Amino acid sequence: MIIVCEFITSSGLERLQQGGLEVFYDPNLWKDREALKARLANATALVVRNQTLVNADLLAAAPNLKVVGRLGVGLDNIVQPDLKARGVQLYFARGINANAVAEYVLAAMLHMARNIAGGAAHVAGGGWNRAAFGGFELAGKTLGLVGLGEVGLRVARRARAFGMKVVAADPMRLPWESAVEDLEIRLVSTTEVLRSAHFLSLHAPLTPETRALIRAETLAWMPKGSYLINTARGELVNQADLVAALRSGHLAGAVLDVVDPEPLPAEHVLRGVDNLWITPHVAGLTAEAQEAVGLRVAEGVLNLLGVA
Repeated sequence: MIIVCEFITSSGLERLQQGGLEVFYDPNLWKDREALKARLANATALVVRNQTLVNADLLAAAPNLKVVGRLGVGLDNIVQPDLKARGVQLYFARGINANAVAEYVLAAMLHMARNIAGGAAHVAGGGWNRAAFGGFELAGKTLGLVGLGEVGLRVARRARAFGMKVVAADPMRLPWESAVEDLEIRLVSTTEVLRSAHFLSLHAPLTPETRALIRAETLAWMPKGSYLINTARGELVNQADLVAALRSGHLAGAVLDVVDPEPLPAEHVLRGVDNLWITPHVAGLTAEAQEAVGLRVAEGVLNLLGVA
């Protein structure tokens, strides 16, 4: 039996059902951990998104489990050593939503540069102050990337098309790699990225080294009037320090698609900040990306089960 305890597209679900195994689908099952454990008693595969914590406690309820499929990229909710200890294989949608996230980052930069929504609201309210909504161009500005994986490279490619300069920090990249050379990306230290970026976009995984990477000390390195975009993990940013930098005017604005915790509580330090825009973790959730993720993970799970 395959258990799917979070949302999957209909095409992904249909592909799982084509494997000939029984498939139980309840997109809200993750909310009741004990009910999920009961369902896992006879399961050979479990398919999750980012809400289900897959650890030794959960695996203990699934003696026949062979595969965990993750409908997405981040693995924060998957305790991989626990899977390895049980001999459970993991399949996730590496790079599948990279285009969607890259386009979101460009949309965020354009939003902060041109303020179309603000201008439209101004006109809808009867105003016509052209001087207040001219904005500025991306061309010639420096985009700093912390992390140059699948998403970072695609952001860089799109930024170069806008005439931006790109600097990046990633210990896994080398300056003579073809992708780095072709896009004229300058690889530097994280410190130098922060010191030189008009726009800083975060694409690093959450590790002990990257947790609270953006905090009072490192925010102070960023140029006055610069902008922050985070589509990676909320824990990369000390949120109170970010709010202080925004309210002081040191940062001109920020767009966050990820926060800590999620969903954002009604009473939270990030609420009520005029030059801060928060979206509900949707950067990778385009219709196209969701279809691709569902199908890719379904195929991967069936292949690992040997029933594709």
